[in-house]
Amino acid sequence: MKLHISSAGAGLRWIRRGARTFWRQPLGLTGVFVLFMAGVSLLTWLPVLGLPLAMVALPGLTLGLMAATREADEGRFPGPMILLTAFRRGPAQTRSMALLGACYAIGFLTAVGLSWLADGGGFARVYLGGTLPDAQAASAPGFQLALLVFLLIHLPVSLMFWHAPALVHWHGMPALKSVFFSMVACLRNLRALLLFGLGWMLVMLLALMAVALLAALPGLGWLGNLFLPVMLVLAAMFFCSLYFTYRDTFRSETSGEAPPP
Repeated sequence: MKLHISSAGAGLRWIRRGARTFWRQPLGLTGVFVLFMAGVSLLTWLPVLGLPLAMVALPGLTLGLMAATREADEGRFPGPMILLTAFRRGPAQTRSMALLGACYAIGFLTAVGLSWLADGGGFARVYLGGTLPDAQAASAPGFQLALLVFLLIHLPVSLMFWHAPALVHWHGMPALKSVFFSMVACLRNLRALLLFGLGWMLVMLLALMAVALLAALPGLGWLGNLFLPVMLVLAAMFFCSLYFTYRDTFRSETSGEAPPP
């Protein structure tokens, strides 16, 4: 395995590959993504321990989405059980994934907890509740400080775990080592990842604007009901593109391609 340094333009290429692969198997990939969302949501609804358990499961379930994308990219239909790929390769990998999830949960909850101290929990309640704040709340100095604190902590945590599940699963790397190599890889490809993130933000913004403009036309107000389906499809396409950020970053030393599973 060797680390490949991508140009900034690779970020846009990853977006295109994710979108193209999604449309090869739209029903299968949408179904797997809906199961992913349902599983995480069900865990978060559990009292007290729900959110920590969801964060522990998140890296492994994200690996399941990447495995589903790989299946679609190779012309196969991804079945629902592929979501549990990370936990089906024996107890050793299951323990590694659990350790990876525990570390991610600690990082995420630390970011949420420190943001809570900044504004008394206003931002945390909005973020965890999945709602949008009103204009007055969003403009409050405490809310903005809490958002900044959360981003400053959660961004490096995200980079540490960006490639880690794939490294554990496809390379047999220990959990903590995978976190280190993920951070190094993300920093070396930071320009491509920045363009990748900005590109997806632009795609989602333009899609929502298009739906809003069409729904504002006379007789087309019913198109406003498309907001949720459009966001669901775009989110599924985003998760598909994550696989290509990994595949282009870690390559086989002999072939130059991503190693086989």
